[in-house]
Amino acid sequence: MAVQPESSTEEIRRLRRCINDLVSIVALPAVWTGGAPSQIVGNLLDALVSMLNLDFMYARLGSPGGSDYTEMMRIGPRLQPKPQPQEISEKLRPWLTDDPQKVSPVVSNFFDGRDIALVSLQLGLHGEMGLLVAGSGRSDFPQQTERLVLNVAANQAAIGLHEANVLRELDQRVAQRTVELTSANEQLHETRAALEKAFDEIQRSEAKLRQVIDAIPTIAWCNLPDGPNEFLNKSWHEYTGLSPEESHGWGWQIAFHSDDLPPLMTKWQEMLVTREPGEIEARIRRHDGVYRWFLIRAAPLLEEGRLVRWYGTSTDIDDRKRAEDALNKARAELAHVAQVTTLSTLTASIAHEVNQPLSGIVTNASTCLRMLDANPPNLEGARETARRTIRDGNRASEVITRLRGLFSRKSATFEPFDLNEAVEEVIALLLSELQRNRIVLRPDLAADLPAVLGDRIQVQQVILNLIRNGSDAMSTVDDRPRDLLIKTESDEGSGVRLSVKDTGVGFDPQSEEQLFEAFYTTKGDGMGIGLSVSRSIMESHRGRLWAVRNEGPGATFLFSIPCGTNT
Repeated sequence: MAVQPESSTEEIRRLRRCINDLVSIVALPAVWTGGAPSQIVGNLLDALVSMLNLDFMYARLGSPGGSDYTEMMRIGPRLQPKPQPQEISEKLRPWLTDDPQKVSPVVSNFFDGRDIALVSLQLGLHGEMGLLVAGSGRSDFPQQTERLVLNVAANQAAIGLHEANVLRELDQRVAQRTVELTSANEQLHETRAALEKAFDEIQRSEAKLRQVIDAIPTIAWCNLPDGPNEFLNKSWHEYTGLSPEESHGWGWQIAFHSDDLPPLMTKWQEMLVTREPGEIEARIRRHDGVYRWFLIRAAPLLEEGRLVRWYGTSTDIDDRKRAEDALNKARAELAHVAQVTTLSTLTASIAHEVNQPLSGIVTNASTCLRMLDANPPNLEGARETARRTIRDGNRASEVITRLRGLFSRKSATFEPFDLNEAVEEVIALLLSELQRNRIVLRPDLAADLPAVLGDRIQVQQVILNLIRNGSDAMSTVDDRPRDLLIKTESDEGSGVRLSVKDTGVGFDPQSEEQLFEAFYTTKGDGMGIGLSVSRSIMESHRGRLWAVRNEGPGATFLFSIPCGTNT
């Protein structure tokens, strides 16, 4: 057998050592899996110094051109006397650049008069993870196999650092998601609590609404779109003695006089077809068998052109019918009948105003539940619908408060109040009625209006009477817009003036003063006490009420009242 040359034997030995080193380098990821970047690089530096018998290995983690980086160092046993890591780091600093090709391969007088050969390797494709520097005092460093080992080691380190960064980002995302889920759960609990509170408010509002409707001194009811009854208030059951079961559906007909029932049903069927408001008079049997005359009024509730419900009132007018035969029997009773009639007229509008926020409450609550049941839950949308639910509940409560205040029988209390706010409350109560009568309401309320002194409820009754008179004056107008202007302004001196201007039929100059006399009326069905009572109220407030004819069609009614500071 021929003997191989010594150089070939050495080459084989070097290749075998290189293969062993490569195997060891490739096996390192199994050791540092899940470890921190410093652990990965530290293990690599230890292995390379030992495998390649290096004088030192230097690593810098982070972008070479950046200011935020971490330095690591391993010094081999051959470098004696052993320098401090900081000394080597300072010596390397001038040669550490983004481009490994610019690093000088040999540094003269590197340490203690020794020359050192350097090999610089990037961590990552463009050195974005950092770099490695291997240093050896051997004159033949780096050999081809050593450079191969160093390149493989740099690639393995880059892979390990990338995996470590990915795991770290994943841990951060998991932690962040955990925080977000915790926050979302807290918000969900808060939303559920808000929703439960909103439902409680709804229940309280519904209970309060039922109490108010039951307390109204007239019969109020609600029918389904095709006619059968859905609800009758407490006044009906107390008056007729019929239970809810007996009155439900079409059962309410048994309480009406047999002679009045056919025209009543004819009128009702006509309204079902036209979907227009209407009224009729009929006799209803009391629980003791006595029949009394009632004025029955109904109005449809339309939502986006769709008929949703019928709302109406049945007002006892038996006393009014008797009074028509004996007008001389004292003004006070007629005034009470007028107030009850006004209340019955407003009830359908009030029911409409209250039903709108209640319908909104039910819709918003259902939407909120759907958003909470979504996957993932739409928390922002649920919060918004919960806020709208609370808003609509407050709207219903405000309507009820205005109703109870306007028709309360409290003694007059003079105190400063905002006339504009009083006007807006009356408009809110009459808005549905005005819309049904095709009245175009144009408020012109002066800003910075001083407070007036008086009884807010009595003044609101005057405003309500003037607005309704203006609306009635335009009921037969078809050749021009039915415009109604409500204006407030400062009066001459120290008062505040309110005017209601209509485009109706107006009045004769000769009847100007008669307008405010008791029992004088220009309406076919009027009683002639509204303006008389209104002037009395204004006089008791040290103000005045008067009327003027417009230059064009219609008339303007005005009152002036002292400011709150003029006491």
